[in-house]
Amino acid sequence: MKLNSAEKPLTIFVVEDDLWYGELLVHHLQLNPENKVKRFESGSDLLNALDENPHIITLDYSLPDMKGDKLLKILKSKVPDSEIIIVSGQEDINTALTMMREGVYDYIVKNEETKERLWNAVNHIRNKISLEDEVKHLRLQIGDKSDLRNMIVGNSEQMNHVFNLISKATTTSINVSLTGETGTGKELVARAIHLNSSRASKAFVAVNATAIPRDLMESELFGHEKGSFTGAINTRIGKFEEANGGTLFLDEIADLDFSIQVKLLRVLQEREITRVGSNQIIPIDVRIITATHKNLSEEVRVGLFREDLFYRLLGLPIQLPPLKDRGNDILLLAKQFLDSFCSLNKLSRKTFSVAAKEKLLAYQYPGNVRELKAVVELAAVMTINDQIDVDDISFTATRTPVDLLDQDCTLDEFNHKIIRYYLDRYDNNVIETAKKLDIGKSTIYRLIKEGKL
Repeated sequence: MKLNSAEKPLTIFVVEDDLWYGELLVHHLQLNPENKVKRFESGSDLLNALDENPHIITLDYSLPDMKGDKLLKILKSKVPDSEIIIVSGQEDINTALTMMREGVYDYIVKNEETKERLWNAVNHIRNKISLEDEVKHLRLQIGDKSDLRNMIVGNSEQMNHVFNLISKATTTSINVSLTGETGTGKELVARAIHLNSSRASKAFVAVNATAIPRDLMESELFGHEKGSFTGAINTRIGKFEEANGGTLFLDEIADLDFSIQVKLLRVLQEREITRVGSNQIIPIDVRIITATHKNLSEEVRVGLFREDLFYRLLGLPIQLPPLKDRGNDILLLAKQFLDSFCSLNKLSRKTFSVAAKEKLLAYQYPGNVRELKAVVELAAVMTINDQIDVDDISFTATRTPVDLLDQDCTLDEFNHKIIRYYLDRYDNNVIETAKKLDIGKSTIYRLIKEGKL
């Protein structure tokens, strides 16, 4: 998400069911003319407007139609680049810690200091976005390639092999296929390849095949004309057009529907697309990087993935190792996450004790790098000292089991909790969850749209 304050305002969504308080926050934020502020009274109204990709969402924890924790999970899935600020009447430290662990930028309690804290948080986010854009611009302006060793941390033998393959990938526009467990950093590697390639000045566009309903995937990839189907109220360009001249990252490619695989194969062969509802042929020049945590050749063998598309996409294959096999890289990554978290949250510099390092090295990390980041950030919050000790590190907090029978719920609520549990377990992979529970994907998408998950 890019921001140039001289050309584009900071888009802020204020979600508050109290009309008076919501208007107060909107008025306060609009005192800066570079802020474009909209107010929503419910979670469902917010979800219907997410295609505007707000930079910031201020979220009342207790909304009339859904709780903040449930809405937060949906937002993290749909608009992962948006910064979330909780503005709540609940002064509950446990709730605040949970929200921070789930990735909110700040948790602000409603009191006489709310307006000032919110103003400061918004300004910090503005500065962060502007700085990120400036760094990218300067790198391109001086023709300096991003140092892979700065973008991706690791000195292990496995990662040195990965670095070598990435370097080879940056010298041409060969397609790249990334494989590895969930959380190993496949999108980060894809971005590194793009930023170090001759296409760095053009767009990097990411699409997750599991996050888009099957009947919308064709429109998402290739675009559509106004009136081409029910709900197509405007002409929309697809991800291929958006990435023209740059790189298109297709994540979880193994879950792409078979009918879309056929269309994708033709696009790769002909280097042209046609929007849904149009006969106009549009030439495209896009580099494709794909990723999956599955064995794609096995998917081909059992007939779930087209063999001809597999070889079109294979290009240069790069296998990312699980974190548990990367040895001392765990400590290098932990230090980077800790330094970054403390700096971003204006905490004093912290270090790990010897015992804490041993505990980090001994764990298996089923969630890989993503789990390590969550563990380190929680430890930084929980410690009362400037040195994180063994008791500050908790691995169970990020994978709390659900004991459904201890809860008083209706049958529908039990069903929703079970689906939500497996979505969390499979990293919001709708297709994997649907297969595990033997239910239709459309059921899960509908429940998400209705705010019930």
